[in-house]
Amino acid sequence: MQKKIKKENGFALLETLFGLSIFILVAVALALFGRNIWIYGSFISTGLGDTHEVRTLLKRMSAEIRTASTAETGAYVINSASSSGFTFYSDIDDDGITERVRYFVENTDLKKGVLEPSGSPFSYNPVNEVVTIPLSGVTTSAVFSYYDENYDGTSAPLSSPISIPLVRLVKIAVSVDKDPNRAPTARVFSTQISIRNLKDNL
Repeated sequence: MQKKIKKENGFALLETLFGLSIFILVAVALALFGRNIWIYGSFISTGLGDTHEVRTLLKRMSAEIRTASTAETGAYVINSASSSGFTFYSDIDDDGITERVRYFVENTDLKKGVLEPSGSPFSYNPVNEVVTIPLSGVTTSAVFSYYDENYDGTSAPLSSPISIPLVRLVKIAVSVDKDPNRAPTARVFSTQISIRNLKDNL
């Protein structure tokens, strides 16, 4: 008489646990990979956004400083100059009237104050200044440096206190970190501007 061998169908408990373990490991690896892709994408997006914002601001500042001119009151082109602030006169809105423009660092903000002259004869009343915050996340207050007509690309900046009549070129170097708790780290953006109406040999 022939014996029938009964075949066991299905998985043993050990095989099931082994398969489940592999599935969990693969799922965790895929989740971590997806998370890393999202984080790196966020870093890149943030970095590109910050770069565009700062470059746009520096371009606008350069145009305003480059065309600085005598105030409507006859005051000198530059009102004040320090490492944390620069005040000058320029027709920034092309209305034929020269505004007083003030860029200055306060806490972690780079602020801009615009003061339209008023009255007859014209005067610049500080209470009428309109202040905005074109850039936040600034990590240092030393943003501006100044150079005289002898600047050759390697010259040292004018020492503080700045002798305003000597200023011919302004350098702006702003370090920006919108969120110190996450990457990317602080980046430095810089430009230099010669003031057209004061230009000698630059």
